[in-house]
Amino acid sequence: MSTTLPPQPGGDTDVAAPVPVVRDTGGTSLWKDAFRRLRKNPQAIAGAVIVGLFLLVAVLAPVLARYGGEELPGRTYITPTHIPGFGVVEGFPLGLDRFGGDLLSKLIWGAQASLVIGVMSTAIGLAGGMLLGIIAGGIGGKVDNVIMRAVDILLSVPNLLLAVSIAAILGQGAFAVMIAIGVAQVPIFARLLRSSMISQRSAEYMLAAQTLGLSRGAIIMNHQLPNSLGPVIVQATLTLATAVIDAAALSFLGLGGGRPQTAEWGRMLTYAQAELGIAPQLAFLPGLCIAITALGFTLLGESLREALDPKTRSK
Repeated sequence: MSTTLPPQPGGDTDVAAPVPVVRDTGGTSLWKDAFRRLRKNPQAIAGAVIVGLFLLVAVLAPVLARYGGEELPGRTYITPTHIPGFGVVEGFPLGLDRFGGDLLSKLIWGAQASLVIGVMSTAIGLAGGMLLGIIAGGIGGKVDNVIMRAVDILLSVPNLLLAVSIAAILGQGAFAVMIAIGVAQVPIFARLLRSSMISQRSAEYMLAAQTLGLSRGAIIMNHQLPNSLGPVIVQATLTLATAVIDAAALSFLGLGGGRPQTAEWGRMLTYAQAELGIAPQLAFLPGLCIAITALGFTLLGESLREALDPKTRSK
């Protein structure tokens, strides 16, 4: 029986180099990598802080607001030529509006109204757009052509003009505003999802699924659709900013319904026009709330778009 002797010091025996130990750290998913990049992006952080504060104020409006959205506790302080402003009347830090309502409370309740309208209208647009996008991008052919030509017609009309037309047909009210804004957003989501699904057709996993004999419906719903949702989710974030602005615009045009003293940022702008000379804060503060909220959603959406962009993901 042969015995292998250990290498002697100074000998000519070759010593194998130590083999490095490779540890499996696991892969990083697309969304996990995007979240990691968002945490390092100052623009994303600023947008997230603004959106977080907006959501917090909207959800906690019943706790934060001292008065109800339609309460008029300061009617006795209002005169045709004088509307109390910042800190003039005790208990009303931002002053009163033309009806005698607490301006701070109305701004808080206005955030809740904008959140509800923005989320619901975006959900309507997302649902309708995804339905058309799945049919067009998944089936293709003549069905795709018919749907896309209809979408092109809708896209040829300016978004706000289309929303105004739909709201005028449906009548005044918050529900009509949600439907109008949501329908106006359907073509955007439909075209985006359809384009994303078409780009996935040549992916290797699609060929593998077809080779396994999966049905077209199973391939679309279980493979093609989930891998096409990234751009749609980003667009939904950006659409929330547009929805807040459109809701304010429709209310400003008198299509939002409700009573004149109802707390809603667009309606507050409408009734502040007559008092710009004596109480400019009635228009400035709601307009500032609309601008800051839209800015927050835009910053967050654009940062998310960059984080999911394959061209910048490797940086």
